[in-house]
Amino acid sequence: MAKTLYMVVEHFKNKDAVPVYRRFRERGRMAPPGLVYVSSWVDQRLERCYQLMETEQPTLLDQWMANWSDITDFEVYPVLTSKEAAEKIAPLL
Repeated sequence: MAKTLYMVVEHFKNKDAVPVYRRFRERGRMAPPGLVYVSSWVDQRLERCYQLMETEQPTLLDQWMANWSDITDFEVYPVLTSKEAAEKIAPLL
């Protein structure tokens, strides 16, 4: 199975980043082996995080999110890089 990139949008419950950052400081990302963190960005209000993750096994996302679901709500989107999207659409141009 090929690796897939996922854009994970984390909505901090009660718009409160403190519990999320506290847990991260104490326990780390808590991602299972095979789920790779690529990069992340946080909005200026510190209410949500946009995180790019990569894996061959989508079920690993569920395992990882279970570690955070009490303090974060998630949206998950499989995504392509811009280069991959351009290559995919090129035959249609």
